[in-house]
Amino acid sequence: MQSVLFAWLVTIVLRESAERVGLAQMSVLLPGLFLILIAGVLADRIGQKRQAIWSQLFAAVLPLLLIFAILVDALSYPVMIVYALLMGVAQACLTPARDGLLNLVAGQNVQRMVMLTSLCQFGFQILGYTLAGFADSVGPVYILSFQAVILLLGTWGYFQLGEIGRPVVVAKNDRETVLKGLWEGASTVLGNPVMRAVLIQNIAMGFFFMGSFIVAFPLAIREVFAGSSADLAALNALNSLGLVLTILVLLRVGYVSRAGRALILAQGFGSIVLMSAGFVSNQIVFTSLVFVWGICGGLAMPMSRTLLQQLAPPNQRGRVMSFYAFSFMGAGPFGALLNGYMSDLYGPQQAIIFSGLGMIIVLLVVSSVSPLWRNVIINDEAKV
Repeated sequence: MQSVLFAWLVTIVLRESAERVGLAQMSVLLPGLFLILIAGVLADRIGQKRQAIWSQLFAAVLPLLLIFAILVDALSYPVMIVYALLMGVAQACLTPARDGLLNLVAGQNVQRMVMLTSLCQFGFQILGYTLAGFADSVGPVYILSFQAVILLLGTWGYFQLGEIGRPVVVAKNDRETVLKGLWEGASTVLGNPVMRAVLIQNIAMGFFFMGSFIVAFPLAIREVFAGSSADLAALNALNSLGLVLTILVLLRVGYVSRAGRALILAQGFGSIVLMSAGFVSNQIVFTSLVFVWGICGGLAMPMSRTLLQQLAPPNQRGRVMSFYAFSFMGAGPFGALLNGYMSDLYGPQQAIIFSGLGMIIVLLVVSSVSPLWRNVIINDEAKV
């Protein structure tokens, strides 16, 4: 809901330039660049459940800020930037805590639990996109109110986990422990060739794919196809539908032994599809290609997440998954900024073509110098 509403308010309601749209989307992701690694260490120290509850609760309050601004006729670009930064803080604190909890409830079959979690996430995203698409007709206040209620329900969900997610250790010296924890997490991730390769492709995905999705796509809907909030919501919903369909197939197929190879193939084909979307002038064809792009993402995202979830040491799960999220969210602000500038200079579809080409180049390098393609086989015991 947020992704549609935020893009709609900035792009269509406020009619901001492509450069300012990129800056606004960058503001959502920017806190993750500075906070998410520290948040991962803190999640291991104070407990993933406690951190997830407070982060989710903070996120649930933030839509009220926009509701107030709309009701007093004070909605403006600076207000949207403040909202974006605060929501970015909530996401940065929530993500490593939530991902750390996943291992604790997954048991032995981590890959299947990752797929089920992704299925729930993207399945409900479709519902959220659909509801957000009514913003033009019912107004943003009702949609934002519903968003706040749903986020509060998520907070209640974390309370149902009982004793799961209690802190592993208690810090005596917060500053020293956080720095040491960051160093340990970095050493674990960068010292493993599989984790390192996943992070590199994740950085590229955040830079090229996320930048296109949150900046170039909304601009293309506005400038190329003269669309509305419903068109933007349909685009996002079909993308998530593609993700959901792939995950359903994966659940039926069962375990994917060569997760690294599946990851590279999915990202490579997705890059070609993304480039193709930059060449079409028909909105139906454009939306259909975004749907196919989502199908590719439905394979790539669970595979990359599974690889890190299985290889993470039990006492470093929060930290390892914070590096996973950091590699994606940390690159996102720069990708959003680049797509904003390129859309302003050359047009949103040209920015999309550039992003697809850039991702292909990175994948060719990663597949040739890393063990992801050649000989990585992960089983339920996370042996390489």
